[in-house]
Amino acid sequence: MIGFDDGAEKLRTLDGKSAGGINSNLTATGADITTAHQLAANIDIAFMGDTKGGAFDITEEQALKMLRAPNPHGKRNSNVIVPWVNGLDVTRRPRHMFIIDFGIGREETECAKYEGPFLHLLLRVKDERRKNKRALYAKYWWRHVEPRPGMLAALKPLPRFLTTVRVAKHRIFRWFKAPTLPDSSCFAFARDDDYFFGVLHSRFHEVWALKLGTRLETRPRYTPTTSFETFPFPEPTDDQKIEISTAAKELNELRENWLNPPEWTTTRVLEFPGAIDGPWSRYVVHPDARGIGTVRYPRLEPRDDDCAKKLAKRTLTNLYNERPTWLANAHAKLDSAVAHAYGFPINLTDEQILERLLALNQQRAADEKRATKKPPRVSRAKTDEELV
Repeated sequence: MIGFDDGAEKLRTLDGKSAGGINSNLTATGADITTAHQLAANIDIAFMGDTKGGAFDITEEQALKMLRAPNPHGKRNSNVIVPWVNGLDVTRRPRHMFIIDFGIGREETECAKYEGPFLHLLLRVKDERRKNKRALYAKYWWRHVEPRPGMLAALKPLPRFLTTVRVAKHRIFRWFKAPTLPDSSCFAFARDDDYFFGVLHSRFHEVWALKLGTRLETRPRYTPTTSFETFPFPEPTDDQKIEISTAAKELNELRENWLNPPEWTTTRVLEFPGAIDGPWSRYVVHPDARGIGTVRYPRLEPRDDDCAKKLAKRTLTNLYNERPTWLANAHAKLDSAVAHAYGFPINLTDEQILERLLALNQQRAADEKRATKKPPRVSRAKTDEELV
């Protein structure tokens, strides 16, 4: 219920505490984050992941069987099968799932020549998609309903990309290797540098994202158009950028060693045919005159069943729930490096961080407006909730 008075009431209370004023988003007067502007510098970096719209995802066993099978047109199924991740793979452990993805432009007759993948979709996807009320979804049943071409183009040149999940208790960012396809439960960031990872995983971005995002019940929801595209990055010197990158790389390495201790894991190399101009090109060795060679794709797996049981408990969610001293120290080191780049004291309160970042956001927005005199483009990263 929302009520208004004629301004006579001077006593304001928010969440049981006295407040000098109350902003339109029900926060106390201070940093009115509802006035934050979208920054052109952050456009076309964060993207919602692919929405498949059917049972396009397959297990590793199914994928390897298809990947190693020949086709009547001589092309390899690795052209249309890639690793696939959703929010569980980010916050828990990778499940080593794959997905059939015929892309945007292939017609049904061409897709049919990829025999195994097409048969799978005939049996598992076609009937349900034909019932879809959206005409294009029903007509092009062999394609994902929202393939996010902007995201695919932005991620294509990168050897790895950063992800976070839409809704989670902890705001965690994690690297995935190309040619992994992220699901719509994730957001993908078209950057592959440690500096970017470090700034996003700092306390400064976390405080900003928690305030400018939304919530699903009690869990924070990340919304790129407000959480990321308004966020003012620091403008570091070369030395400051190295300091942030070093701290970020150390944080990631410590986490990965905890998630996958070398004593409990081993590297397995998956091998199957692949083309040098296909999605697996980075892993293709010894190509022949046709450009087809062997994909050698390394991934970690448990050494044995006992190790698998112990590894099952090693997830990023569990790690951040426990927050051991070494993790807290690594984040403190990163936060100090990012604060240094901003020129901020390290001991700011959350409200002080918001005030300073908001001032920086408005300064950057004004600078961009003067430089371009054009409105910022509409982001491609809008979530379903933001479109409503």
